[in-house]
Amino acid sequence: MSEIPPDSRRQWILDVLDEYETPLLRFAGRMLGDEASARDVVQFTLLRLCDQSPEGLHGREGPWLFTVCRNKAVDMLRKRKQTESLETTQATTAESQATGPDEVAERKDLYEHLRRLIDRLPAAQREAVSLWAEGFNYARIAEIIDHSEGNVRVLVHRALKQLRTHPSVQRLVEEGLEARG
Repeated sequence: MSEIPPDSRRQWILDVLDEYETPLLRFAGRMLGDEASARDVVQFTLLRLCDQSPEGLHGREGPWLFTVCRNKAVDMLRKRKQTESLETTQATTAESQATGPDEVAERKDLYEHLRRLIDRLPAAQREAVSLWAEGFNYARIAEIIDHSEGNVRVLVHRALKQLRTHPSVQRLVEEGLEARG
């Protein structure tokens, strides 16, 4: 195996960091429920990346990073003896994009309500839906959570179906359709 020049290795790490840091923070935040813990987990994950080589990962940096991140987050949850929950970073994003205080409050309430519904899903469904929301395809999710692709499809389908058929979500959809006229 040939040695990678330090500048190329540094650029590879910077490129991976640029592409994956934000999605990893969102993912870890959803699992851990707080930004500080998510940052710790992502920092650990990115430090582990520094021990890897581009050839060793064979272009599979994303799944590898999310697997390491997930494993560290699960370890942290076990140590804290807490159940997994979603972070409300989406509410913060919505707040910055909203035009008025009433819209900000409404979006926060909606995100909080959805977060509580997702928190009630079984852990495997929560993880699969979280990765799916990050844009990963079923094959990549299967690699990350160490399930078969078919099982991941079932997990995501069941989670979305459960959310879609929840009475409060049905009511929100109907209200949204009525408001659009």
